[in-house]
Amino acid sequence: MSTTTPAVWLALLAAALFGASTPFVKLLIGDGSALALAGLLYLGSGLGLAVARLLRDRGWQASGLSGADWRWFGGAIGFGGVLGPLLLVVGLGRTGAGTASLLLNLEAVLTAVLAWLVFREHAGRRIVAGMGFIVAGGIALSWQNGEAGRGDWIGPAAIMGACLCWAIDNNLTRKVSASDALFIASAKGLVAGAVNLGLALVLGQALPAWPLAGMTMSVGLLGYGLSLVFFVRALRELGTSRTGAYFSTAPFVGAAVSIALLGESTPPPFWIAAVLMGVGVWLHLTETHEHEHAHDALEHTHAHIHDEHHQHSHDPGWDGREPHTHPHHHMPLKHSHDHFPDIHHRHGH
Repeated sequence: MSTTTPAVWLALLAAALFGASTPFVKLLIGDGSALALAGLLYLGSGLGLAVARLLRDRGWQASGLSGADWRWFGGAIGFGGVLGPLLLVVGLGRTGAGTASLLLNLEAVLTAVLAWLVFREHAGRRIVAGMGFIVAGGIALSWQNGEAGRGDWIGPAAIMGACLCWAIDNNLTRKVSASDALFIASAKGLVAGAVNLGLALVLGQALPAWPLAGMTMSVGLLGYGLSLVFFVRALRELGTSRTGAYFSTAPFVGAAVSIALLGESTPPPFWIAAVLMGVGVWLHLTETHEHEHAHDALEHTHAHIHDEHHQHSHDPGWDGREPHTHPHHHMPLKHSHDHFPDIHHRHGH
């Protein structure tokens, strides 16, 4: 499979934007309220992307989600934007920083396990091995925190619950990834922002001054909003487990930016993580998967070009522009070619 597949670079760019946002947040906020910070980051993401969508569409346009899509998307928002942040706050209040960092690596593992076992997404040995190397790199990177947990079992259990919520969110979002990525990302940002800010206010945590809040929201627009747009686009083409694996490189990017921007030291775990994650990404980039497969009849809407999966006619007024978006019907088809578990290749093996 070609290593130049655009979706691969979208997934890595999503990880880079998210990872790079962490040291900038440290510069902006310092020791402020983590919950209020998360709320502003998400809110900046949601508002900024909503404005971008309005400008792109020259006004409000319907989401295009079907009734079934809304159930998947509602579940994704509920788990990822409401339950996940709530459990994380509970967990961080009862768990040491080092233990929390290690536990947060579970998100990638749980995302892949759910994709493989529940949603039946195919993954060969190379993908599983690559995921293992990337997760091992994340563990090595967070191990330098080295702080023992300071709470009871409730804290770690809550953090693991948050990771499970985000893993469910990732898999449910894949179900609607053919839809408008700007709408998906802006809606999730607005809900998560409102939930986190609401929790901060209920707990009596102070919000930063407006200039600092504005800068924080700007960082959120890039590191959380645009990153999520790229993540959804990658989900559409790569499937959940592969996209989640690439996104797991975000902590390494954050550490690298901190070293370059903040002059932080480079402890041995950083270089160990670099090697492990590099091997994992290489295993994924060099994956090949080809066999004869059958496409059932399918009708949906998404941006596309007229490739081997999109052979259909248009009205005489079509201007010939590609990619373009409209409802289209796929006829049953059987063929063989190299492919990912994208929106057109969700078949069994």
